[in-house]
Amino acid sequence: QVHVVESGGGLVQAGGSLRLSCAASGNIFSINAMGWYRQAPGKQRELVATITNGGSTNYADSVKGRFTVSRDNAKNTVVLQMFHLKPEDTGVYYCYAELRTSFYFDNYAQCWGQGTQVTVSS
Repeated sequence: QVHVVESGGGLVQAGGSLRLSCAASGNIFSINAMGWYRQAPGKQRELVATITNGGSTNYADSVKGRFTVSRDNAKNTVVLQMFHLKPEDTGVYYCYAELRTSFYFDNYAQCWGQGTQVTVSS
């Protein structure tokens, strides 16, 4: 049983900033990667940023230069620092963790948080 919990969402004006945090806990053997997706109303969930255990990052083109993803492997946490927010950044942000729960089986599962709302006003 794994729990993934996000925090830090809220309402900000365009040009502002927010810091989202996520922590994975429970029956975790190891985490291969963590990251963030978002979903705007009526649209599909899309990748925002990911980071591997080794520190390799990947960003959506729409957020490059504005968002930074980082992690603390020892604490199974990932942070998304968002600057220069735009109204189009509005949506529910979901944290995910790609992880192993077993010492014996080398299989990775993808676990999702409940989401945190980010609203950017114009």
